[in-house]
Amino acid sequence: MTTYSETYEAWKADPESFWMEAAQAIDWDRPPTAALNADNAPMYEWFTDARVNTCWNAVDRHVEAGHGERLAIIHDSPITGTSSTMTYSELRDQTASLAGALVEQGIQSGDRVIIYMPMIPEALVAMLACARIGAIHSVVFGGFAANELATRIDDATPKAIIAASCGIEPGRVIAYKPLIDGAIELATHKPDTCIILQRDQQRADLTPGRDHDWHEVQQGVIPADCVPVAGDHPAYILYTSGTTGAPKGVVRPTAGHLVALNWTMKAIYDVNPGEVFWAASDVGWVVGHSYICYAPLIAGCTTMVFEGKPVGTPDAGTFWRVIQDHNVASLFTAPTAFRAIKREDPGGTMVADYDISSLRTLFLAGERADPDTIDWAKRTLKVPVIDHWWQTETGWAIAANPIGIEALPVKTGSPSVAMPGYDVQVLDDGGHPVAPGTLGAIAVKLPLPPGTLPTLWNADERFRKSYLDTFPGYYETGDAGYVDDDGYLYIMARTDDVINVAGHRLSTGAMEEVLASHPDVAECAVVGVADQLKGQLPVGFLCLNAGSTKTEAEVVGECVKLMRDKIGPVAAFKLALRVDRLPKTRSGKILRGIMANIADGTPYKQPATIDDPAILDEIKTALKRIGYPG
Repeated sequence: MTTYSETYEAWKADPESFWMEAAQAIDWDRPPTAALNADNAPMYEWFTDARVNTCWNAVDRHVEAGHGERLAIIHDSPITGTSSTMTYSELRDQTASLAGALVEQGIQSGDRVIIYMPMIPEALVAMLACARIGAIHSVVFGGFAANELATRIDDATPKAIIAASCGIEPGRVIAYKPLIDGAIELATHKPDTCIILQRDQQRADLTPGRDHDWHEVQQGVIPADCVPVAGDHPAYILYTSGTTGAPKGVVRPTAGHLVALNWTMKAIYDVNPGEVFWAASDVGWVVGHSYICYAPLIAGCTTMVFEGKPVGTPDAGTFWRVIQDHNVASLFTAPTAFRAIKREDPGGTMVADYDISSLRTLFLAGERADPDTIDWAKRTLKVPVIDHWWQTETGWAIAANPIGIEALPVKTGSPSVAMPGYDVQVLDDGGHPVAPGTLGAIAVKLPLPPGTLPTLWNADERFRKSYLDTFPGYYETGDAGYVDDDGYLYIMARTDDVINVAGHRLSTGAMEEVLASHPDVAECAVVGVADQLKGQLPVGFLCLNAGSTKTEAEVVGECVKLMRDKIGPVAAFKLALRVDRLPKTRSGKILRGIMANIADGTPYKQPATIDDPAILDEIKTALKRIGYPG
């Protein structure tokens, strides 16, 4: 049996052969004659001379192989109290029908379509219908504000928008149609058509001539066949936050996307065809693209579409109920979901109410997974807990524990080792590799592997400036960390979350690990605030477990002592405060930069992805208690 080291070395010795061999698992209309295309280096591309269709590989080929009755999608919605399933045959028929309707509306290969939908099976049908005819989809998180949707309409210039009438959150219904109408009014570009799936919880008023009902627009259409596209044809555009406020449109090329995602399902996640894979994310994020829609279906698995929350729908046992009800083999979620569950049920007692014996592995990604949360998950679930690290830009894991190749020893706090395709280096400010154990900027030597971004949508120069110019010959990840003597990677912070305390470069992530180890702390964040004497000082924000009886002063005092014991006086950690919750994006990332801006009294732009803007006022109030501007 091949080991991880042998696999990684085989890639390094001959990347071309490695990826050409991986490409054999894909159904090609015209197979590639070469893997890497370096004609436009450092803007590398993969499998550019191939012709292929994503929808065929994700849906039709499984039906043709006799697996039409296998479940493709399980939808579980504790918010609406419903559950449903869709076979591969049903998915093919629904996708071909919607694709036929898009063709009738004048959508062709290369046209853009914005998808604005909640966590329902039709969101995947819409994505696959676009892929079926070569249209380029851009999924925007359902419920995004009108002005943010408008900027994406103007950048992608879609011919059509596919949307649901509403999204449903615990305790409220969010009407999507007024947001779409507002966005179209604000945008310079006007889509030709909108297709609206009417949900019973709130139906939308349709604009005559432009808007069409999801079901009515499909009546009498000829189902569309799969249209082969070039290997470098964009499968989709996914917008990620930009430092200038303008979103960056990450481009995902078709062929490399297929090859890489298919390879990961067995090599990294060790999931087999027919097994249930659950990525508890949202289709609006990259995890939803890669591991709710595409990768599980390409690999012939059953994918979960979950419309709920880790807590509150109805309680902290909902994840365990879903695993039990649907025989989930592998769960992939963000650490913030487990911190929320742990806060509500610190003892992990609710898991005993369910049979979760089908679960083999828990995967965590999306933000740093602190050791305390990992240890809690291990104790509670009694399965391996695998942290891995990747980005919207890469589309799949840069570093992971490839349990389908070889289950490596787990080092808590590390997403393990670099995956084939990624030559990960830790660099100093001058771009020179640093010694093991030394904190630095994490970069990946070019070329990046298949499935990663070759550029940004209509913004080659911005792509170069954002990712390639800082360290020539490397992709700049924007993350800081170190590699140990065994080659294990540790992601400690975003580069701008490394703070400088009296000349000492310190990782806020390392400090958060210390705070999270306190038995009463459910979740925490550390940010650097301006200090005249030391340059910056760390401030800790602490959310306590449900049932904690200690006062704020007691917990803060114990945390200050912990920091002194574990990191030392060099951290100069003396300021911490209790808060009820932390400001986050909807995908669970903590908005540390904005918290620092609030403390320093400097202006900031409220991100469109913030989960609840009211939390910022709570942070301001809390900071005023310790004398910061707020």
